Amino acid sequence: MNNLIKTTSEIEIMRAGGRILTQVLQTVAAAVKPGITTAELDSLARQELGRFGAEPSFLNYGAPPGKPFPAALCTSVNSGVVHGIPLATQILRAGQIIGLDIGCWYKGLCTDTAITVGVGKISSEAEKLIKVTAKALQRAVAAVKPGATLGDIGQAIQSYVEAQGFSVVRQLVGHGVGRAVHEEPAVPNFGKKGSGLKLVAGMTIAIEPMVNVGGYEVKVLPDEWSVVTKDGSLSAHFEHTVAVTKQGCEVLTK
Repeated sequence: MNNLIKTTSEIEIMRAGGRILTQVLQTVAAAVKPGITTAELDSLARQELGRFGAEPSFLNYGAPPGKPFPAALCTSVNSGVVHGIPLATQILRAGQIIGLDIGCWYKGLCTDTAITVGVGKISSEAEKLIKVTAKALQRAVAAVKPGATLGDIGQAIQSYVEAQGFSVVRQLVGHGVGRAVHEEPAVPNFGKKGSGLKLVAGMTIAIEPMVNVGGYEVKVLPDEWSVVTKDGSLSAHFEHTVAVTKQGCEVLTK
């Protein structure tokens, strides 16, 4: 358990890195429009990270072995759930939605955040999906406090999402973050209240609901990174890095 706890000074650095990462993501999200390529969005993300003295944590990330992730930004369009690879040939079109997921190293520590936005005018179903996923993240964050459990977080997400008629991805989860891109514990977006690891002040975790219009099953594309819905339905993804505090929770990516 002790290796999961960050010091006050480490959390202070993560807070600064989280602010940078949020500014970068907001800049990238504002650039989303019909006609832009996902590779151009990745280039912008790299440029903005460098401007703030941060380094991309996803670029050259090593799993699966021998095939490191080739970008700073994950760009997951429509049925893309997470880990979409930006491409110069992928031109965004009005009516699509895109998940933008980004992480950075700042002064030796890592933060992680994500948002889903529409490209131009989108359908009412897509708008609802985005709002529900964002609200699910808010509910999860509200459940974080010392003594709460990982199951409390998962239940907060799952119960709300399913009540809205959508499904929560089961094969992918949130995670600890800070000294590495992915740390223990795994943070599922589903579960039972009171189950799982108890949260302790000083823990830093990335909470990231992934929500599908259709079923919760997903598959990995031949590029070995891009995860999409198995049934081709739309998917949305939001993420915050948070610190468990004595009083409750602090969102570090804001």
